[in-house]
This record gives sequence, C-alpha cells and structure tokens, in this order.
Amino acid sequence: MVTNDTIVALATASGAGAIAVIRVSGKEALEITASCFQSVTKGKSLLNQKSHTVHLGHIIDGQKYVDEVLVSIFKGTNSYTGEPVAEISCHGSIYIQQEIVKLLVQKGCRVAEAGEFTLRAFLNGKLDLAQAEAVADLIASDSEASHQVAMQQMRGGFSNELQNLRQELLNFASLIELELDFAEEDVEFADRTQFTALVNKISEILKKLIDSFAIGNVLKNGIPIAIVGEPNVGKSTLLNALLNEEKAIVSDIAGTTRDAIEDQLNINGIMFRFIDTAGIRDTSDVVENIGIQKTYENIEKAQLVLYLVSGATVNEEGFKVDDLLKEVEQLQHKYPQKKIQVIINKKDLLSVTAQEQLQSQISNVILIAAKQKSGITTLKEELTKLANLGTISNNQTIVSNSRHFEALTNALSAIKEVQKGIDAQISSDLFAIDIREALHHLGLISGEVTTDDLLGNIFANFCIGK
Repeated sequence: MVTNDTIVALATASGAGAIAVIRVSGKEALEITASCFQSVTKGKSLLNQKSHTVHLGHIIDGQKYVDEVLVSIFKGTNSYTGEPVAEISCHGSIYIQQEIVKLLVQKGCRVAEAGEFTLRAFLNGKLDLAQAEAVADLIASDSEASHQVAMQQMRGGFSNELQNLRQELLNFASLIELELDFAEEDVEFADRTQFTALVNKISEILKKLIDSFAIGNVLKNGIPIAIVGEPNVGKSTLLNALLNEEKAIVSDIAGTTRDAIEDQLNINGIMFRFIDTAGIRDTSDVVENIGIQKTYENIEKAQLVLYLVSGATVNEEGFKVDDLLKEVEQLQHKYPQKKIQVIINKKDLLSVTAQEQLQSQISNVILIAAKQKSGITTLKEELTKLANLGTISNNQTIVSNSRHFEALTNALSAIKEVQKGIDAQISSDLFAIDIREALHHLGLISGEVTTDDLLGNIFANFCIGK
C-alpha cells in the first residue's frame, strides 16, 4: 500500500451545491495547496500559519483566478488522517470542483481511492479497524437507531470492551507460555482458578455480543416485514397507506400484484422494509404462481409477517374465526421463528359489535381501513413494539457488522475449546493453541491482526473522499 504520497478527493457529495469541500492529505499537502493559494492578506503564506486555522483567499492557476475559497489547515499529526491535511471549501459548481482537483493533481497530488483517508487514519493509529468501519456505517445510517449504534462504535465503546478482554486474555496467555519454557520443572505461573473465572467471563461477554447482532443487523439494514394474505384483502392499499404514496397498483381484479414490491419507512427512529406480496390462492396462472412462490420466499426473509384479512370476508356467510385462527396457526407452524400479526382490513364494512367480537376472539388483532388510512397510526405504534428492540443506551455495545460477528463467533469457539481443556486438566501447551486462536480472532476486529486483502475488502466499500 502506497501511503507516503499526497492524495486529493472531493469530500462532499458529488454534484452541484452551495459549497464543496476538497480534502488534501499527505506529507506535502500544505506545500501543494499553498502553491496554488493566494491569501486576501498580502504576503500571507499558508506554510507560516498555525494548525487548525482557516484562511480566506483564491485558488489561482497561473494568472487565472479559479475561485474564492476558505482553506483549513491541520499540521503534523493533528488531523483526521494523522498527517498534514488541507481542506479547501469552494463554491459548489462541478466545473470549479474539477478545476481545483485537476490543478492539485498537476501540482503533485494523486486522486484518492475509496476510503483512503480513513485507511490512513487507521494506519496512523487515529482509529482502530472497528472504529474505521463504523465511519462507513455512520455515513450510511438512515435512522436514529442505526446512527446511535454507529456513533457508539466510532467513539470506541466496542473497541474498548474488546481491548480489555484481549489484554486480560493476553496476560494469562503470557503466563501459560512462560510455563512452557519451564515445562521440565513442573511449575504453574497462571492461577488455574483465576484463569477459569476469566475464561467463563470472556465466554459470557462474547455470547452477549454475538446475540446483539440479531438487533444490530436489523438496525443497520432495516426490519423486513412481509404483507401477506389472500388476493383483494388490501395488501397493496396498506403498503400505499404506510408509505403515504401510490407505490403499488391497486385494483379490484384479484392477482394484480404478481411480484414483490418493496420500500422502506422510518417509524420512531427504526427503519422498516415493507414487502407487498402476491395474494396466496390456488391458481392456474403460471406468472401468478411464480409470484405466490416469491411470497413464501419473502416470508422466509421477513422478521415480521402482517397477515391481512378483509372485512368483506368476515361478513361472508359461513365465516368462522376458528378457521382464521387455524390458518394463522398453520402459517406459524410453517415459520416458527416469525412473528405474525393478524390485521383485519376494511373495518368500515363491519359493525361496531362485529369489531368488538373480533378483538375479543383474536389476541392482539389490529383493525384498520387502509383506503381511508384509519388505524394506520395504531399499526405503526404496534410495529415498533413488535420490533422488540428495547431502549438502546449510549453505552450499550451492539454488533452490527457481519465481519465482527464472524470473528466473535470464531473467538467464542476457541474459548470453548480452552474451557474443555481446563475441565479435562490437559497440558498447558495443548490449550495454549486455542488461546492464541481466540486472541487472533479478537485482533482481527480491532485491526491488531490485518492483511492487505482484509483492508482492501473493507475500505473498498467506502465512498471516495472518506
């Protein structure tokens, strides 16, 4: 990895805007920026100014004035990347952005690769790898909950917890290794009782972190909810009512929705991904059957299932609540891990007495009239309860990164092998291998153990300029 040159990139979103920020980082960042900057104060040079100061002037290309700008300078290691940085705030014209970047490249900069500024921050010890990955999560956060998780990780909460665990384990590992050097003298430097307590403690913490991934993953990617039911019960109308827009085609013709329609909605700081599915029924239509098969696939992917029943069906002669409950029970049996919420749509077709009877006979049923958007607020409130995320405190560590989840799972497997070795009273040299394995996987999370391939895969997902 080349990290000793000077890089430049647009740090703000691409496209025209009021202003744009161009970031320059590297050992010659200030010299290169100063070579094309003319201060409004006569004779003033950027190189003679204090760190963390802002200066008004013009970017000039020979005799041509490109733009009036503000330049912020960060000297030495006191910057985001841990190396000299200059940030040029210019007007947001795409032409101006391109001209300034082109000029800086001509002066000796190289256009930065995706995530290269944050990569340099990691390599220079400003962030560990978990914090660096949290930067990307913070940029991508689209709800209060996902923002809160990313902020907690970027501030180092997760890293500190892992670092403390790894250090304690490392201390005991050192004593175990010392015992191996004196194997012939049959001495013990590591207290086995304390070591057993430590291994048990680490095991419990790792389990807690691994379990938190179930919450962290949905906070990061949104909670998938499948809207299912027979044709013409109002699934597409419900999706439109939730999103407050005409997303799905609504028709009285049965089987209108033949493919899954998906969109996201932020409810009380939690992101939900709603999936409108094809109505479930027996049909000879080949295309509709494919849609119905996709409905079952989407139920598999969903965390919550909204099972819709039409008020018109309830009014039909011969309708029995027991039959409806049996259908829901069969669905629950087929998908035991899913939460299924029964919703009666078109409640306006039911009398008050009929509505009260349904509420008494079906546990936690929600009655709505999607077309009139009646009961939608109640449904949204219930969805946040069904999400069952609880209150996330600022100090709570939640794992939302699949790479971290994998490393924690592998570390826990190694710790379990250590526990088995202690219980079986095997020789120290045998379970020392498992201790080193656990340390390796914990180190992968924070970046104490890295490879070029690992770093390449992580930072390739960053945006350019960050």
